[in-house]
Formats: sequence, structure tokens, C-alpha cells
Amino acid sequence: MDAREYIELEEQHGAHNYKPLDVVISRGEGVWVWDVEGKRYLDCLSAYSAVNQGHRHPRIVQALTEQANQLTLTSRAFRNDQLPLFYQELSELTGYTMALPMNSGAEAVETAIKAARKWGYETKGVRPDQATIVVCQGNFHGRTITIVSFSTQENYRDGFGPFTPGFLTVPYGDAEALEATLDAHRDTVVAFLFEPIQGESGIRIPPDGYLERAAVLCRKHNVLFMADEIQTGLGRTGKLFACDHEGVRPDVVIIGKALSGGLYPVSAVLSDEGVLGLFRPGDHGSTFGGNPLASAVARAALKALVEDNMIERSAIQGGYLLDNLCTIESPHVKEIRGRGLFVGIELFPEAGGARRFCEALAERGMLCKETHTHIIRLAPPLIIERSELDWAVEQLRAVLSLP
Repeated sequence: MDAREYIELEEQHGAHNYKPLDVVISRGEGVWVWDVEGKRYLDCLSAYSAVNQGHRHPRIVQALTEQANQLTLTSRAFRNDQLPLFYQELSELTGYTMALPMNSGAEAVETAIKAARKWGYETKGVRPDQATIVVCQGNFHGRTITIVSFSTQENYRDGFGPFTPGFLTVPYGDAEALEATLDAHRDTVVAFLFEPIQGESGIRIPPDGYLERAAVLCRKHNVLFMADEIQTGLGRTGKLFACDHEGVRPDVVIIGKALSGGLYPVSAVLSDEGVLGLFRPGDHGSTFGGNPLASAVARAALKALVEDNMIERSAIQGGYLLDNLCTIESPHVKEIRGRGLFVGIELFPEAGGARRFCEALAERGMLCKETHTHIIRLAPPLIIERSELDWAVEQLRAVLSLP
């Protein structure tokens, strides 16, 4: 079958909830993928940061195959020999004493919301069914009903009401607005849920000092400081967590994506006993969450990040990439921003949208993704070499010179 036949089958039988580029990938290795016709592409999306370690990292693949030959699933009705080691190694790496594993990022966000509400009722003393969580404009935390309930993107909400109550919205990066909201709702707010860098919104980086100020405000008002690091965590921005750039330690951290190196769905909520210790048997669960295969894969993925110095590489290579991108002269480019290997190229509206540039890059063998119409998002695997970054910049330079 050729690419067109695969695309026609997908369009005929699959729900049309995505609009992918018409590239049909059949193989991947490191930073490269190949389509069904043998053409090679540089992957500059990394499955939204799920493939930070590169496609088919050999040690993660080895862990998956070895564990698959031993034991894959027990449910949480029984214990297994991989989950305790995963907990221990995750705690040693992150400094959080407890974790609650799930599968997808959206499941982990839902878990964090439940944890925050439970903490609010049992620890802060909020009246029953009154707990409120503050979120940011432009947020993206997933697509479940509760999560789209507090999205500010109308196309994510259109046709899916009624919506879950219990959320307040403040402008992203505005500490004064956060303070005013916490003051006005001091008796009901249990958490502030935020992305340290908004990825889906276009690699939006808050003003310097914002996270530190927000952390202080949350402590002052007895509110959980709750970071969604699903995309930004585990090395993407040149630190273990993006919050580390301001030296703040959230009360709750949500991780996923690169937690499995792209081989298996694994996510987790990290916190300490004062929050996650409130869960009792029956309060929450998942048949697949914390299964032995997931735990073994996640252990190998974390080891690869640390032992291969991928976090440090992201900082170094990301700085190199940003410096070189800033040498591109194009009438289409409004702003280039990023941290580590997490970069957004914002175009002027007159450029005609980022999609056409992503399609042109695909023709040249480079895969990127547009976001919010006018922004090209770059997030290559953290193992990318400088020669490959140089090549990527030259493709962007050529494409951004198009009329």
C-alpha cells in the first residue's frame, strides 16, 4: 500500500478528531523517522515530548521486551515486583515522597484535581462541594469533559457541555490577578493549576519571577501550587522540571509523555504524604496504572534521561538552536522564543498561517507541528546532534523565505 491508500483508510474508518500532516510513518530510530515509501524525516515534535529519549531507545526497548516476557499486567488487586522500584527511583530523582501512577496525561490531571479537592476538604477545611481550583487563560491540560470545562479555547468546548463547575480563570503570567482571585475566594480555593511554560498555546513563557511569586501567594493563602509538567518536565526545557528554572518546588507535579520514552502510556502525580497520603482504598484507581510493564519501561526511561545526560544536553543544544534560529531573516517571523529544546516560532497573521510552512518543511524532510494557527512548534528529541540542528535551521531558513 502507498501513503494515499493508508490515508484513505484512516479517513474512511477513523473519527476525524485530528488533522495530521499527510505523512504515513512506518519506522523510527533516534531523531529520524521513515514513511511507508522510504523517505526519511527529522522528527521535530517528539510526539509532543513523549519521545524525549529518541525513537526506540535501545535500553528502554530492552526493558520493555524483557518485562513483556515476564509479566505485563496484574491490575492493582495484586502487587508486582516493578512498581515499588519505580516508586523508589522516581522519588530519588524528583524529591517527592509519594506518587500515584496512571496512563495518559489527562488521567493524571484528573487525578491531581481529585487530590486537590480531597486535600481542600480534609486538610484546609473547605465546606463540602465548594472547592475551587484556579487555572490560567490559554491552558491546555487535556481533553476530558472536566478539563475542557476550564479551557479558554472555545473550539475545545463547543458541543461538549454541560461543564464541570469549580474553576476560576486568571490571565497567564499575571501575579497580581492571581493574588486578587486568591484574596476574593480565600475560603474555597484549594489549588492553582498551571503550566510553567504553555506548550499548546504556543511555547508561552511567563515573565521572570512569576512562578516564584505565584508559589509565595499559594503558601500565603494555603493553596496547593500544582504544576502540569507533562510536556515541559523530564528534561524538555533543560532542567528536570521547568519550575526548576525559578527554583520553585510545587506541592504537586503532574508528569507523563517522556516518562515512558514513547514506548508505553505512563503518567504520574507526584507529591508528598500530606496530599497523596489522603487517598484511601477505593478513592481512585486504574486497571493499567502502575502495571509491571509500565513500571519497568518508566524505570528505564528515567535512567536513560539521567545516565545519557539528556537534561543537560537539552539546555546546551537548546541554547545553540535558539541562537541560530535568531539569525533567520524573514518577513514572516514575529518572535522566536523557547527554553531548552522547546521552541516556538510565531508568525505574523499576514504569513497565512503556520500550517503551510509545516507542510513545506515536511516536503523537505522535517516534521513540525503548527499550534494556535500562527506558531510553529519545535521539540526534537533531546539526543539531537548539532549537525542535525544545523540542518534543521537551514530548512527553516529556506521555508521561511517563501512568499
